[in-house]
Amino acid sequence: MKPLICLFIGLNVLTAGSVFIFPLFVPALQHVRLTQPQLTSIALAGMASQYPLSPLVGRVLDKYGPWFCSLVASCLHSLALGGFSFAVWRMQDSSTDSAPTQASVYVLVTLFMLAGFGAVFSYFCSLFGAARLFPDYPGASSGVVNAIYGLSPVLLSTVASTWFTDVDGLDLVRFLAALAIVSGSVHLIGAFNLRKIPPPVPSPERDETDETTPLIATDSSAVSRSVLDLTKDPQFWVLFVVLFCSLGPCEMIISNVGSIVLSLPTVYTESSASTQVKTIAISNTITRLLVGPLADLVSPSKNSVSHHDTSVRKHLISRVFFLVAPPCILIWAFFWMETSVKTQADVWVLSVGTGIAYGSIFTLLLLFLLSQRSLSNIYLGPSIIAAVWGQRDAGRNLGIAVYAPFTATIVFSYLYALVVAEHTEGSTISVGESHVGKRPFGYRWELSWSRFLVELACGEVGEAYFRESLE
Repeated sequence: MKPLICLFIGLNVLTAGSVFIFPLFVPALQHVRLTQPQLTSIALAGMASQYPLSPLVGRVLDKYGPWFCSLVASCLHSLALGGFSFAVWRMQDSSTDSAPTQASVYVLVTLFMLAGFGAVFSYFCSLFGAARLFPDYPGASSGVVNAIYGLSPVLLSTVASTWFTDVDGLDLVRFLAALAIVSGSVHLIGAFNLRKIPPPVPSPERDETDETTPLIATDSSAVSRSVLDLTKDPQFWVLFVVLFCSLGPCEMIISNVGSIVLSLPTVYTESSASTQVKTIAISNTITRLLVGPLADLVSPSKNSVSHHDTSVRKHLISRVFFLVAPPCILIWAFFWMETSVKTQADVWVLSVGTGIAYGSIFTLLLLFLLSQRSLSNIYLGPSIIAAVWGQRDAGRNLGIAVYAPFTATIVFSYLYALVVAEHTEGSTISVGESHVGKRPFGYRWELSWSRFLVELACGEVGEAYFRESLE
């Protein structure tokens, strides 16, 4: 029975990455005369909607289990992707010259937001379903789920370019209709199989004392701090700013890499955006697989030491290095875009840098944390959040911290859209048009230069604040 459950745990997250392949939709949506700000609003609805719903999904999972999350995801994916397909078909059928109504745009935004909700339910049901299925190997199980989830855009973009693309480009209506059927069916069947996962067994509290144990425990993991106390902590705001400045630009690129490719010379092909989507996804996946074990190996956290292991390994590299390095990689990728990119083929450097930075930060700060008792005390890996503020409130602190990328995604995505609209005629981007000499995105990358310095400063300040806590 376990192999069948594992199969649907993998299939759930493998079919859940529709919000990450939005760049493939851009040419088809531009043919119905959607402007760049409208395209950004749709993409943003899918990306940003994943964050505020996370606490609610966690509560649903705690109360009803992974199977119910899979059932909800089935309904959301079917409704969102099927509805999006129908809405685009109506827009293609009803008008050729006039711009779509604002109501039509609101419908697309709402449907893609539901797709983002579905992605959250899919991810949580698979992540915690795998951890409950293999309670003795939580790190390995969560790592596999994260890797499969990272490969979802690769699979979906490959399917789109192989079976749903012709000389006229991607048939978005047929592709989304097929994806709605497949994803909805997979999650529905998965819900019945995930019901067979045993409920979590609370871990017994260990009481190991010796002659050196203080009479009153003062371990940080045992101290519950209120939200107000957390917001008064300068370390929290340093972390918030670092997340804001790093993850916001990453998600902006993930959502808009298609239009970035369109802005560069060389004849546009449907595979151009697809290649960049795959590049981001693959680099993101590989990074998620490597960064966690590497951080544990060269920079063990105090919280990651087993109760049965009394030895303490020395730090080879400060754990803060893993917080500072991703923004530096992003700096280098943006610098490359400003100084060296000439054709669409050169965008791969930006895609790789974005995937590495995005995967590294989420692995260290968000995806890997010490969960609450309601999630069976499963240990998912090296978390700076848990290392600095303790294990007891790690889940709550994580929920507060994710509002940094949530806010940043909105800010940077609309900044991008407004700059693009300002430097292109009619607020649209012509497919295949050469912009040599025009530099439509010149201001966008020049604005990034000032943000580069902010990122670097955040890294330095973060190192100063976090070094003592993490070492």
